[in-house]
Amino acid sequence: MKRHRYVDSPLGRILLTADAASLDGLYFVGQKCEAVPRSDWTEDPSCALFAQVEVQLAEYFAGERTRFDLPLAPAGTPFQESVWRALGTIPCGTTVTYGGLAESLGTPRSVRAAAAAVGRNPISIIVPCHRVIGRDGSLTGYAGGLDRKRALLGLEAAQAPLLV
Repeated sequence: MKRHRYVDSPLGRILLTADAASLDGLYFVGQKCEAVPRSDWTEDPSCALFAQVEVQLAEYFAGERTRFDLPLAPAGTPFQESVWRALGTIPCGTTVTYGGLAESLGTPRSVRAAAAAVGRNPISIIVPCHRVIGRDGSLTGYAGGLDRKRALLGLEAAQAPLLV
């Protein structure tokens, strides 16, 4: 059974989706590739998992959390899932290029495929696709919009430890 709940954030309203025990979607309302609740989904405002997500998001936006500790179940092709796992290894406060991401997967020629998988990430923020940037350092392609990508990277830059 698919469950969903809407929550508010400093960057706009968010749709959370989950299967029986794991978060499988976090979408900004109106974003590209947004999930839309279907008639066979259940709205579940009392779901403990959604409450946990909401608490951790609030801590993240308050600058008190740099890593999430939640059960995740993003569904995609094996390649997409490998890209999403790689995104989870990018530390808060840092970025990687699409080319660097493809290289980290051992497939340096798959830059476009990796970029497409990043764009289809179903769990924004928590699976940090916003940390992937263009080769020249430009902010490119974010399903939630470049203003949100800029805001997320700015928030994380303020949280990053200073290296001395």
